[in-house]
Amino acid sequence: MGKLLIFLLCNSLFEGWMVMSVPYDHTASIECLSSPMNSLYKGGIIQNSEFNSGLMGWLVPVGVQAGVSSSPSGNKYASAKSKGPPSRSVYQKLQMQTNTHYALSAWLQVSSGTAEVKAMFQAPNGAYIIGGTTVAKSGCWSMLKGGMTAYSSGQAEFFFEADGVVDILVDSVSLQPFSFAEWKNHSRLSADKARKSTVKVLARGPDGVPLAKANVRIELLRPGFPLGNAMTKEILDIPAYEKWFTSRFTVASFENEMKWYYTEWKRDHEDYTVPDAMLRLAQKHNIKVRGHNVFWDTNNTQMGWVNPLSPDQLRAAMQKRLNSVVTRYAGKVIAWDVMNENLHGEFYETRLGTPNVSAQIYQQVAQIDRTATLFMNEFSTLEWAGDMTSMSSKYVRKMEEIRSYPGNAGLKLAVGLESHFSTPNIPYVRATLDMLAQLKLPIWLTEVDVSPKTGPYQVEYLEDVLREGYGHPNVEGIVMWAAWHKHGCYVMCLTDKDFNNLPAGNLVDKLIAEWKTHPEAATTDANGVAELDLVHGDYSFTVTHPSLHSPTVHTLTVDASSSALEHALDIQD
Repeated sequence: MGKLLIFLLCNSLFEGWMVMSVPYDHTASIECLSSPMNSLYKGGIIQNSEFNSGLMGWLVPVGVQAGVSSSPSGNKYASAKSKGPPSRSVYQKLQMQTNTHYALSAWLQVSSGTAEVKAMFQAPNGAYIIGGTTVAKSGCWSMLKGGMTAYSSGQAEFFFEADGVVDILVDSVSLQPFSFAEWKNHSRLSADKARKSTVKVLARGPDGVPLAKANVRIELLRPGFPLGNAMTKEILDIPAYEKWFTSRFTVASFENEMKWYYTEWKRDHEDYTVPDAMLRLAQKHNIKVRGHNVFWDTNNTQMGWVNPLSPDQLRAAMQKRLNSVVTRYAGKVIAWDVMNENLHGEFYETRLGTPNVSAQIYQQVAQIDRTATLFMNEFSTLEWAGDMTSMSSKYVRKMEEIRSYPGNAGLKLAVGLESHFSTPNIPYVRATLDMLAQLKLPIWLTEVDVSPKTGPYQVEYLEDVLREGYGHPNVEGIVMWAAWHKHGCYVMCLTDKDFNNLPAGNLVDKLIAEWKTHPEAATTDANGVAELDLVHGDYSFTVTHPSLHSPTVHTLTVDASSSALEHALDIQD
């Protein structure tokens, strides 16, 4: 029996070690450096990741000339010259395992100008997968971070590719495998670190003496992590919709009702009746509202009367719209999606002949509403590595253009990632969040949904995305894009027409309950102190003790700074 107990203990310790054998590395850089950083994970399963042994372990494609060069500082790197587009780098053959996430990083440079470089995998099933992208430059090293998931075992190939004719320089390559259990465990630990604090509360009586063995009842009044959903005008007329929505979410984005084409479909005929009523409903339930949106920069979202306007007329109409909507809701919304989707669209830039119109609009919005956070809201930055228009390096470049514009240095900017997924590439999602976190700005997932075309995997994929967002230390809020309509939802529904949960709704409820979990009661020690692990949020603490005539209630906000303090629950006569 003793041997069995020892075996079980050792086996449990071994399994725990296996789950966390390699911690995930959030290291990322958006700078173009004179020398690359060292390989993450010492290269992982990549052989000769820093080319210190020439091209050992690497292969050269047909029609490509390749070799290893050294910089003046002695840093070695691989260089590959192709005869024609696409340009290819050296490559490696890999043995991949089923149900395994692979975290990728590398440093890249090109021989001249700039080039969009993709990390490519030929998976064991033969499919080609884009694992990450970056804009590589000549004369300095750019980091590419991404990854992919293998759903079958077998041999794979890995290489870099550019559409133009350039030499591709590669260094510090890493590919680290993580089992699904390892990946999920890291996300859970990261969430605990980012979303919880260990709090010491001290109960003291009216005489200032600590109350030993006092009973403390703990109630979470409002979670600290913003979780929301899109809202539609139907909520104004359907009590069941109102009850379902307001009992779950702390943030709302109006799906269409605050957009320009909703409030001024006919020129000079503004109507804010519906968004005003929706805002009042949200305020009644203490639900924060994101202003979505001031302008939408894509061609196909403009009203018929806008398209024929001359540049001067368009500029005047835009000024009227901006002053109208931002002044009306200034101080009443927590955020604005200012120039929606301005990587995929450039309607206003083109029509006005002003490349920096986005930066100007951000400045004007900030001058009217000094409290709201101003988001750059975009799609496919997080969802798909193959969208070269909105890759993370181009998102970073656009954001830097906005905040470097004269007068914009102090703007309250934020990263908005729409997150309309089909099959999510989860390692790429985490890597992209790592890269965008280097902007040192708040990050929100602003319009999360998963396509029904994923069939029976829709709920599983939704859970993966939501957990990835909640678990990332730099994500500060999540809003889903599952607004209810009597004629159906945009992509993803959480309820049926009677507001009974569908499977996706059950998942959301499960996560809400999990992310609210906290101790409901505690007893103070001999020094009147209770140490509690609490999810961030607003709490009430009810203290009872034989020396007190009646229970006393105290409120406390727990956040990331709470662990550094001892919080006194002082009881007055």
